Amino acid sequence: MSITPSTGRRVAAGLLGTALALLAAGAPATAAPAEATGPLSITAQRLVLDPTDQGYVGTLTAVVTNEGTVADYPTLTFTEPAGASHTTITPGGPCFFLGLEANRMRIQCLGEQIQPGDSQTYSLGFHVWTTPRDYAMTVAGTEIAVEPNGKPQLADTAAFTTLFRSTKGSLKKPRPYVQAVDSDLRMTAGNVTLDRLPDGSLSGRMPVTVRYGNDAPSFDLPVTASLPAGVAVDHIEPQDMPSWSDGFSVPGGRFMPGEERTFDVILTAPAGTPAGDLGVGSYTVSSSYFYDAEVQDVDPSDNTASFTVTAADAS
Repeated sequence: MSITPSTGRRVAAGLLGTALALLAAGAPATAAPAEATGPLSITAQRLVLDPTDQGYVGTLTAVVTNEGTVADYPTLTFTEPAGASHTTITPGGPCFFLGLEANRMRIQCLGEQIQPGDSQTYSLGFHVWTTPRDYAMTVAGTEIAVEPNGKPQLADTAAFTTLFRSTKGSLKKPRPYVQAVDSDLRMTAGNVTLDRLPDGSLSGRMPVTVRYGNDAPSFDLPVTASLPAGVAVDHIEPQDMPSWSDGFSVPGGRFMPGEERTFDVILTAPAGTPAGDLGVGSYTVSSSYFYDAEVQDVDPSDNTASFTVTAADAS
């Protein structure tokens, strides 16, 4: 089951205090479970993230065994290998955001019932939106824990190695992967003319371009619009993200580092608005990651694009 920012925001506040007390564990070359203290034990294979044309993708396999005498529902808790990288868990879910650890999310997922003596294999998907390198990389401190239903004091933990495969296919001599923390956004927009429609109202289409300069984690790029009196955002195209009268979210999904994306914003003004210069407007883009917290930007000055709005009568 996928986790989404909206799901995390709804539950994060109530769950921040419920993070598991995990056993300390290192990061050996092969995964090794800690000594079990409860009826559920867990083992995990290493996570290998393979390069694609949109970052790295990979699946972590973890096996939970019920060594107790009654059926139990496991809860899995882990820190993702990179911020905003967890995508799915099969079987199981839903998943909740617990908080941040080194700017990576602590995530808790509900598992399915396991009968005494049985094991359940879980597949956890990850997608790291960073530029693939021609050398292998690694992330330290990755582990996953399982606890019996409602008994965090009986958690069992398994450390696992995380490796990014190089574009040459190698996993040898990995270097540390360091993800950006502050975003690097830039917004540009030209002037816009609103044309008179048959009903007397005004409408105009303006292209807007957003650039995402690095691999800082984010789920959403909200844009605040400051517009002349009477002018409002009607919609965006493509409309795969929400828009409202004084703002919108950048459409098109996640960005790769250095990617630029151009889309259209449709502005309107009511009938009775006179022709001529209506004033100056602006758009300011920001990055939203965990629990609606605004991410700091390396250069906020280029996050805002200003433009003039003109109304034109039909010729």
